[in-house]
Amino acid sequence: MRIRQNEPASAWTCPQTVAMLDRYIIGQGEAKKAVAIALRNRWRRMQLPAEARREVVPNNLILIGPTGVGKTEIARRLSQLADLPFLKVEATKFTEKGYVGRDVDSMVRDLVEAAIALVRRRAEARHTEEIDAAVEAQLVDILFPPLAGVKDDPERQARWDRSREKIRAQLREGVLEDREVTVSSEQQRLPLANIFTSAGEEFDASIGESLRGMFPRQKTERRLPVARARKLLREQEADKRLDQDQVTAEAIELVENGGIIFLDEIDKIAGGRGHGGGGPDVSREGVQRDLLPIVEGSTVTTKYGPVRTDHVLFIAAGAFHMSKPSDLIPELQGRFPIRVELQSLDRADFVRILRDTENSLVRQYQSLLEVDGCRLTVTDDAMEELAGIAAELNRRLENIGARRLQTILAQLLDQVLYEVPETRRDDLAVDATFVRERLGAIVRDEDLTRYIL
Repeated sequence: MRIRQNEPASAWTCPQTVAMLDRYIIGQGEAKKAVAIALRNRWRRMQLPAEARREVVPNNLILIGPTGVGKTEIARRLSQLADLPFLKVEATKFTEKGYVGRDVDSMVRDLVEAAIALVRRRAEARHTEEIDAAVEAQLVDILFPPLAGVKDDPERQARWDRSREKIRAQLREGVLEDREVTVSSEQQRLPLANIFTSAGEEFDASIGESLRGMFPRQKTERRLPVARARKLLREQEADKRLDQDQVTAEAIELVENGGIIFLDEIDKIAGGRGHGGGGPDVSREGVQRDLLPIVEGSTVTTKYGPVRTDHVLFIAAGAFHMSKPSDLIPELQGRFPIRVELQSLDRADFVRILRDTENSLVRQYQSLLEVDGCRLTVTDDAMEELAGIAAELNRRLENIGARRLQTILAQLLDQVLYEVPETRRDDLAVDATFVRERLGAIVRDEDLTRYIL
């Protein structure tokens, strides 16, 4: 089966991309503009002739700004909108080659896994109706097995057909989701695989294929609720319709031409140059030197085959409180030509975050309480009060940006969340007075503020 790649959101113009990001992220116009240009350039490159395409490399970015201002959220939303393989990793998780821990090559392997899952989802989506029909037929057969000789008796055949249709209708209505059924599945265990791995590295793909030949797949029967059995049967039906080699080939191509790796906390591995000696500074510089060839463009061996990183887009981010971008080794600095500084958020930004963003914290709590029949309304003056408290606490304590809103709202509504629906069933209107009554004492008490908020 041929898997065609969808027309991604990377074909959007830069203003369209920024407009989509504006729905989820307040402010940070320069950062949104930079990532929109990077995304559009990936689409522009794919329109070039093959020879020119090879010469165009992505302009990697560094997003600089304090915690809670939207660095990670911009990259995450961009990947969701563009429908491209995306991986977020923390630079502090890596260790220099030769030491125990994760080597930097593992992030490319993880990106390939994400791409395979993405391509597979796209392919399954195009065959949803066909797969759902096959899974439904299997579940009906399991719940109401065929009877021998029923075709010779028209009356029995009619009764049997009616019973099957009732089962089918109940499956579609979700009535049978908790009933247990027996389903068959194939499993393959490779107990020797760990012998060929060390420090997170993967064994050669050919060895893996040899091991698969030594340990054939075994059929097992499992008792599962219908809801879980449906997922298992969907995977089996999808496997029958998908060419795994084709999925892998297209996933690798998608990684090489559209993959995005978000390197968070890159400031934590900066520093160490010119200090001499050993210790953590040398280890941080070692990680930088290991990152350099991947960011520059190299071939990483994965169990699915070699993957080139020449055109993978890298977006790094860090607060750079204790260091600065110039503390990175010069070679790595040169591979991140675009640097964008994100601004700290103020009271007006917090109001807009609560009021204007899609799936804001206020809307999330409204949805949660509505499940228990409690209708939550938050007035504009309450949002102003919450924003003022967040801005004041960020000024007095550590500035954690918009994350302060999550802490404050959790403290504001914890009693309501506890009481609904057991002892409280009425609707709740949150205004500025309610906010001051619930949070005033905590905000005024310096020691309590540090402990709770």
